[in-house]
Amino acid sequence: MSDLSVAWDDRGLIPAIVQHHRTAEVLMMAWMDGEALGLTLSSGQVHFWSRSRRRLWKKGETSGNTLRLVEIGVDCDGDTLVVKVVPAGPACHTGSRTCFENLDGGDSPAPQGFADLEQLWQTITDRITAAPTTGSYTLRLVEGGPSATGRKLIEEASELAEAALLHNTGRADHGRVAEEAGDVIYHLLVLLAERGVTAGEVVAELASRRRTHRETAVTHVDPAPTGNR
Repeated sequence: MSDLSVAWDDRGLIPAIVQHHRTAEVLMMAWMDGEALGLTLSSGQVHFWSRSRRRLWKKGETSGNTLRLVEIGVDCDGDTLVVKVVPAGPACHTGSRTCFENLDGGDSPAPQGFADLEQLWQTITDRITAAPTTGSYTLRLVEGGPSATGRKLIEEASELAEAALLHNTGRADHGRVAEEAGDVIYHLLVLLAERGVTAGEVVAELASRRRTHRETAVTHVDPAPTGNR
C-alpha cells in the first residue's frame, strides 16, 4: 500500500493532521484507516474514515472543498500522519479556511507562504556546498565575496524602489513589484549565506524585537484608577 511505517491504534485508525503545503498552516485533523490512506495515496485526493458515520469519505465529496495530496509523512513514533495538501476552498465544515482559525482569539489573515522561504534557503545553501563544476549563478555570486553579493543586493533594492514608485503612479502593476521584491529577498539570503549568517539568526532577531516591543507596551500601560478605599 505504501512505504509508510504506520502504528495503527486498537481501532485500526491513525490521526491525520492536514497542513497547507505552501503556508504550513494546519488546516484540520481527521482520522484515516488503511483503506483511506491507500485511496489517498493512489488517487491523490485525501480520504478519511468517519468515526461517527463509520464509513470512508472523501474530503469535499459534497462541498467540493477537496484536498489534493502533495506529500504525506509520519511522525517519529509512527502514530500520527502529516498530510500536506493543496486545498480547493475552505478546509473547515463551518466555511472557515482552517478548523483552528480561533487559536488567537479571532479570525486571522491568511498566512503568506513564508514556508517556501525555507525551501529557498535550503536550495541556496545546497548550491553553495555543491561541487564547483555545477557553475550555478548562486555559487558564482558567493565566490565574489561580500562585495559581489552586496553590490547585487543594492542593485536589486534600487530596482524594487523604482518599481514601487512606478506602481504609485500606475505605471507598474503588482506583479512587477512582487518580481523585484523576489529578487531582493533571494539576493539577501545569498548574502547571508555567503557571510555564514543563517536566516534563523535574522528571524530570532526579529522575534527578539517583537518581544521587546510587547514588554515595553506592558510597562507603559497606565494603571487603572483605584477609586476610594
